[in-house]
Amino acid sequence: MKIETRCKQIELILSDVDGVLTDGGVIFDNQGIEIKQFHVRDGLGIKLWQRAGYAFGVVTARNSHIVKMRAAELGVDIVRQGFEQKLPTVKEILADRKLSFDAVCYIGDDLTDLPVLKSVGLAVGVADAVAEVRAAAHVVTKAPGGSGAVRETIETILKAKKRWDDLIQKYQ
Repeated sequence: MKIETRCKQIELILSDVDGVLTDGGVIFDNQGIEIKQFHVRDGLGIKLWQRAGYAFGVVTARNSHIVKMRAAELGVDIVRQGFEQKLPTVKEILADRKLSFDAVCYIGDDLTDLPVLKSVGLAVGVADAVAEVRAAAHVVTKAPGGSGAVRETIETILKAKKRWDDLIQKYQ
């Protein structure tokens, strides 16, 4: 199936966090507080996706307060943390939303993402993902994780749906 055809059926984007929305580095300060860096273009991409009427969520193996904070800032209400086995969690999300796997794009970078990537309608690996993820992906982004890969994915999907130009009008 063509990538454009896959993109047209996407209604929900789910993403890993570390290595996708961040560069994969985990930093702790002297008080043991975790610090993550998120790319602002990914954030605007998520907002544009939501303005188009679609849902975005994160599914991550780690637990982090900063992920809850970033999700709240972006209005992301699908936040599942602490699930190394991601596929059962994704199945629950789809059941709650009455969606099929074909309507889902998942963006990942590491081995824990493989079962989901092999199940969804549009599997995306970030440029610096492990070889197994890149091989399983329908699309590999040009941007590495934490450097706009999520935004790149959202633009690709919205352009295939012929929604991009309308969504960016207010910025031109």
